[in-house]
Amino acid sequence: MADQTFDLYDIVKMKKQHPCGENRWQIIRMGMDIRIKCLGCEHSVLMPRREFEKKVKSVIERHESSSNS
Repeated sequence: MADQTFDLYDIVKMKKQHPCGENRWQIIRMGMDIRIKCLGCEHSVLMPRREFEKKVKSVIERHESSSNS
């Protein structure tokens, strides 16, 4: 996963499910720490970037910027 890039508002799939049963998360904050929001129950989690990169399985959907308008 070291070669994978993440952007704000991307939807990622995590290796383990959230207790609500969902494993899709939206990135809502980027920096040294990354905040992700569960798309099932809207719970948000803040974790260090290194831990996030270990726990993420894949990027499901990339956020597209509105520069095409």
